[in-house]
Amino acid sequence: MENILDDLQYRGLIQQYSDEEKVREILSSPTTVYCGFDPSASSMHLGNFVMISLLMRFQKAGHRVVALVGGGTGMIGDPSGKSKERNLQDAATLAHNTQCLKDQLSRFLDFSDPNKGIMVDNADWLTKMNVIEFLRDYGKYFPINYMLSKEIVASRLESGISFTEFSYQILQSLDFYKLHHEHGVAIQLGGNDQWGNLTSGLELIRKLDGDSEKVAVMTCHLITRSDGKKFGKSEKGALFLDKNLTSPYFMYQYLVNTTDEDCIKYLKVFTFLSKDEIEDVARGHFASPGARIGQKKLAYEVVAEIFGKEEAEAAVSMTNALFSGNVKGLSEAQIEETLGSLKVHLEGELLLEDLLIKLGIATSKRDARTLITGNSISLNGDKVTDLTKKVSKEDALYGRYLIVRKGKKQYSLGEF
Repeated sequence: MENILDDLQYRGLIQQYSDEEKVREILSSPTTVYCGFDPSASSMHLGNFVMISLLMRFQKAGHRVVALVGGGTGMIGDPSGKSKERNLQDAATLAHNTQCLKDQLSRFLDFSDPNKGIMVDNADWLTKMNVIEFLRDYGKYFPINYMLSKEIVASRLESGISFTEFSYQILQSLDFYKLHHEHGVAIQLGGNDQWGNLTSGLELIRKLDGDSEKVAVMTCHLITRSDGKKFGKSEKGALFLDKNLTSPYFMYQYLVNTTDEDCIKYLKVFTFLSKDEIEDVARGHFASPGARIGQKKLAYEVVAEIFGKEEAEAAVSMTNALFSGNVKGLSEAQIEETLGSLKVHLEGELLLEDLLIKLGIATSKRDARTLITGNSISLNGDKVTDLTKKVSKEDALYGRYLIVRKGKKQYSLGEF
C-alpha cells in the first residue's frame, strides 16, 4: 500500500497525532478512517475542502472512509472557534443543510461500494437516545475537570458556555465509539481546533473497551495565508463549494492572485498533483515568477477538482479574455459573472465622453477627452479614439452590454 503518512507530511497537512507510531501501524494495512462535517450552513467552503480532500487521499490510497454529517450534533453546535454561544438552527434549516452537505460529499467521495466508503448521519443514533441513557452510559466517563482542561472549553469559560455546548465533546466522543464498533473505524480525522473533541473520543473508547483497542486520532493544520489571515476568506466572505454561492470564475481569481510565498504550499495542500509534479511546477515558477506559473496551476487544479474541468477551462478562458481585452467572445452569462458587479444602467444615446463619466472612468469631460485621444479606451474590445463617437444599444453586445476598458486592467460595464 501507498505510505500515505509520508505523502501527508510532505504536503504539510498533519499537525498532531495521538500516537504517530500507532497511526503508522494501523495504516500499514487497509483500515477505516472517519471525519465529521458540521451542517451549520447549506454549503461547505474551501477551508472544509482540506478535510474532504484528506478523506479523498485516504480513499485513493486504498483505505475505507466514513464521512459523518452531524445532523444530531448540529442541533447543539460545536463551541470550537466560537467566542460566544451560537444560535441554534430550527429543524427545517438543519435538515436542508444536512442534505446539502450529503450531496456535496457525494461529489468528491466514492460511496458506490461500502467497502470503499459510506456516509452516515449522527442524528440516526443521537436523536434516539434519552437523557438518562446519555448521563448513565456516557456522561459518567467524563470528569468535569477533564472536560474543563480542554482548550475548546477553557477558551470559552470567561465569555460563558452553556451546558448544551459544554456537552458537545461527549456527543462527538460517542460518535467515534459508535463508528468504531459498528463500522470498524480506527482513526478519526479533524481540524486542529478539534483536538480536544478527538482525544475525548479516544478516552471514551479506552474506558469502555480497554487500552488495547487499535484506535488513534490525527489533526490537520488550519490553513492560513502568509500574512496570518485565514485562508479561503475573500472580501465577500467564505469561498463556497456551491457554484451558486461562489462562481468557479471567482474562486479561480482568488487562487490565481495567491502570493508567490503561498502558492506552492497550497499546491501541496489542495491539489492531487504528485510530489514530482509539484516540484516541477515550483522550479518553473521560481525561475520565472512574473509568469505566475504556480498560481495558474493552483487555480486550475483546484477549480477543476471542485467544479469540474469544463468550469476550470471556462475560468481560464474568461481570465484570458479580460487580460487580452478580447471580450467579444464572452457569453452573456460570462459577462455577468466577470463584470456584473460593475454594472451601470444606461439609456438612450450617449457621447463617448459622457459614457466614461457615467461609468466613473473619467471625472470630467476634459479627463474623458484626454483618455480617448490618448488611446486609453476600448469599447467592447476595440480601441476608440474618436471624440465624436456616440454609443447606443446598437453598439452593445447582445443588445445589452457595453464593456469599457481603461488602460490594461480597469473595466466597467454599462447595460441598456
